[in-house]
Parts: sequence; structure tokens; C-alpha cells
Amino acid sequence: MKHQGKCAVEEPQIIIDVGDGAAIPKPSDKGLVSAWRLSFAGALLVLGYLLVFHPDPYLRIFKFIPDGILITFQVTVCSIALALVFGLITGLGRISRNKYVNLVASTYVEIVRGVPLLVQLFYIYYALGRIVHVPDLLAAVLSMSVCYGAYMGEVFRAGILAIPTGQTEAARSLGFSRTQTMYYVVLPQAWRTILPPVGNEFIALLKDTSLVSILGVADLLRRGREFASESFLYFETFTMVAVVYLIITLVLSKLVSIMEERLSHHVKR
Repeated sequence: MKHQGKCAVEEPQIIIDVGDGAAIPKPSDKGLVSAWRLSFAGALLVLGYLLVFHPDPYLRIFKFIPDGILITFQVTVCSIALALVFGLITGLGRISRNKYVNLVASTYVEIVRGVPLLVQLFYIYYALGRIVHVPDLLAAVLSMSVCYGAYMGEVFRAGILAIPTGQTEAARSLGFSRTQTMYYVVLPQAWRTILPPVGNEFIALLKDTSLVSILGVADLLRRGREFASESFLYFETFTMVAVVYLIITLVLSKLVSIMEERLSHHVKR
């Protein structure tokens, strides 16, 4: 009797879903790279045209918002740093064999992802204000980091689970403890997998910092609103704010693409 069978096993492709940040222009995606170049060149041309040919009011607006851009970056950097810490702890908790640790981490993810970020901002700044006063900038950073920490947790979890179990087994056979295996073997390899979604979340977080203006934080949008309320030039003001946001987002997406490409080349060597 003739036995027939298929021995080839196709290795599943691990895909980590990204959030609502900017698309990362990878060299392999020619269409997206071309779209990035077109968008970036168009944004710079629009900005230059407005500043040169319509300095009043666009140049006045442009000189009014730099401190708001600085505050936006401060909130973004501080929030993403804390979100990475929360995300790593949450991701490790989600894969923990301890059912209580796993339950706490999973509950944190479910609750935070089920409540809109705007509501979290109001809750930390206004609701908790009845118990303890939280400064507006601190409230903004805490809200953003807690919210994005839950999303980062799922990114870390997916990145860790994407590493073949053979890597862990090999490390344990060499005498590594679970902690050493995670720190020296799994996490360095997982970082290459999670870099694109982490970069995407960073850009999404920067855009979401526009929400902190409701707390009185003088970010980019808040400064634009202040100028518009004084001059009543709403169209011109928010056109400038939108162009600046677009340029910042495009620059960051390109930087993430460069980091990912260099890391990929480093791993292949």
C-alpha cells in the first residue's frame, strides 16, 4: 500500500496589528514611500507658501506656537517613557503563570481600553481632584501613560509570544533562570518585532496630546486656540496647527522607519 503525505510545514507569519498612528514608510512598500515623500514635500511647500506670501497672519501664528510644540513633545516623551514601563510590566503579567498576576494585568488592560482617553483625562484631573490635587501637566502625563500602557502591554505580549519556544528552552538548558532568559534572550529578540507598533503608538500618542488642551496644558493646540480666540482667525490658525502636526508626524514616522531598517540590518549581520 502506497503511503502519501505532506511533510512540509509552513511557518506561520506573526503580524502585530498597529494602532491609529501614522503609517510607517517601509522601503518594501514603494507606494507608501512615495506617498510619504509627496505628503512631506506638500506640507513643506504649503508652510513655506503661507509664511512667505501671507506673513500676516501666518507668520504671527507660527511665532506664537513654538512653546506649545515644546510642551507637546514634553508630554509625549514623558508619557511614552512611562507607557513603556507600564506596557512591559503588563505584558509580562499577561503571560505570567501566576493566575493572580495574570488577572490583575488582564483586568487593567480591559478596564483602561474600555474607557475613552478623554474620560480618563477628566477623571484624573477633575474627579481625583476632590481627593488630591493633580497639576495639569502631571495629570496629562499620567492619563496618557496609563492609557497607552494598556495598549503597549498587548504589544509586548505579542512580541514575546512571537519568539520561538526553542529559544527559551535552549537558554534554560544552559542554566539560565526564567528572569535571565527573559532579559538576555527573549526581550532583545522581541524588540525587533515590537519596534514598528511601538513607534506607531508613539506617533498616535503625540497626536492624542491635543486632548490635554482641555486641562489647560499649553500644548500646540491650546496655543492655537488662544491665538484664534484673540484674533478670531480660526481658519488661518487651525490651518497652521494642522500643517505643523502633519510635518511632525511625518518626520517621526520616517525616523521610526529608519530605526526599524537599521535594526533589521544589524540582526541579519
